[in-house]
Amino acid sequence: MVNEVMFPLLPCPDIDEAVGFYEHLGFRRTYRQTRPNPHAVVARDDIHIHLFGIDGFDPAESYGSVLVVVPDPDELYAAFAAGLRAAYGKLPSAGIPRILRPRKRFGTVRGFSVVDPGGNWLRISKLGDTEEEAKKEKTTGLARVIENAARHGDARGVHGDAVTLLENGLVRFADAPAAVRARALLYLAELAVRMDDRPKAEAALAAARALDLTDDERAALAGDVAHATEVVATLDPAG
Repeated sequence: MVNEVMFPLLPCPDIDEAVGFYEHLGFRRTYRQTRPNPHAVVARDDIHIHLFGIDGFDPAESYGSVLVVVPDPDELYAAFAAGLRAAYGKLPSAGIPRILRPRKRFGTVRGFSVVDPGGNWLRISKLGDTEEEAKKEKTTGLARVIENAARHGDARGVHGDAVTLLENGLVRFADAPAAVRARALLYLAELAVRMDDRPKAEAALAAARALDLTDDERAALAGDVAHATEVVATLDPAG
């Protein structure tokens, strides 16, 4: 058979909150019912997500996850991030809901993730990329540590393990190129934000900014610096 279509069905504690979140991402609600069971459908181009409500559901305990392959993950990330900034006045990068910027993770394809109000993960990657090809891309030293940390912090949400990997890697590979050290420190700052550790986040960001980089390296890292600066600024000053 051909032309089969399958849609994910994701749980949430509050249908209206979940629908509102997806509307911030540029989705539109195409269906809504309250009885016999709360249910809604949101769509953005060819991405269709069905949501169902469960009284007392804890988003932190959700195992909901869906893979989304798109022609250009970076373009979609930019659109999602813009919508969330407009809605929340900042980029939600910690807690639930949150959005994680595109990054290469060890052993898998480059992409980004969104965690919705139900604790469900949307894992977005590029159409045509495969894990087999990704595994052929060999990295070493601190660059490999960053990818390993991203596998824990971005793909699994285990932020503490990712922080430990980065901190140990920065010590072990103290002679790594300045640009690679900057990437590690900027990611460390981002992870510290997710753990609500303002001193660690600010220290990592300051250390990255203090590195002696060439003009080309600073230009290449401008997006990473801007992102880390933005998310660190979202932390409570008293934290």
